[in-house]
Amino acid sequence: KLSQKMRDPAVGAVMGQLVPSNQSDSWLTRLIDMEYWLACSEERAAQGRFGAVMCCCGPCAMYRRSAFVLLLDQYETQLYRGKPSDFGEDRHLTILMLSAGFRTEYVPSAIAATVVPDGLAAYLRQQLRWARSTFRDTLLGLHLLRGMNWYLTLDVIGQNAGPLLLALSVLAGLAQFALTGSVPWWTIGTIGSLTLIRCGVAAYRAKQLRFLGFSL
Repeated sequence: KLSQKMRDPAVGAVMGQLVPSNQSDSWLTRLIDMEYWLACSEERAAQGRFGAVMCCCGPCAMYRRSAFVLLLDQYETQLYRGKPSDFGEDRHLTILMLSAGFRTEYVPSAIAATVVPDGLAAYLRQQLRWARSTFRDTLLGLHLLRGMNWYLTLDVIGQNAGPLLLALSVLAGLAQFALTGSVPWWTIGTIGSLTLIRCGVAAYRAKQLRFLGFSL
């Protein structure tokens, strides 16, 4: 199913939908299963409409060999803060494909099972690697946004600024409580409302009420 997309010579990379094979192992793997659905069925699917999936995820991705050969030197010498980098190789290669002028696509019917972390420590280490990759490769790919749809610009801003603003809001709320003893209801209400809206849309689209519980 991925190779069918490659019949178009303008496509340099394509990815499918990821499903945790161990989703029933723990409360964490069940949450990650919903997180993967959001990442694939909403984020990647939306980016794919504009031919610019920002990260063709390693467990289910295909790259055009002729394009990869041209990008191999850049790919093998990727750096982070001046040092050789060994994380986020799938996102980095995807950005290189986009920079070379190729489209990157998403195929929801191509489904692959992948093992996800079942413990919090392993999950946090994984998320730290991915966060580094996201911020690094966003900087490398900023020049691409000029020629892309405005939605992709908003998407990139949201992916990078959203977590930072959320962290700032939480810290400001904790500081308010520590310094004044008053509960930051406005902060709690705003974060809670946006979370419910986000998960409510997912519950409607996936036809699964469990996404309302995911908001917790």
